[in-house]
Amino acid sequence: MPTKRDLEQIRKQDFLKMSELAELNGVRYSTIKYYAELGLLPFEQKGKRLAKYYPRIEASQRLKAILKLREQGETVPEIINQFMKH
Repeated sequence: MPTKRDLEQIRKQDFLKMSELAELNGVRYSTIKYYAELGLLPFEQKGKRLAKYYPRIEASQRLKAILKLREQGETVPEIINQFMKH
């Protein structure tokens, strides 16, 4: 069984698992899962089981933008519309 990567190792990876993306950005796993299911977080599927891996930099930037918009009072449908326009 692979060992869990610590935060320092996570910061060095190009692609992260959902739980690692959550830990790196200080949010709950369910937050990442929710925005990923809405199609707001970029990912690639890799390996035999086609596990989802998130590009650390791009996904973290997108997540921070989403959270900032939520803090500013934007609704989830409004955020989806903003990101789908680009």
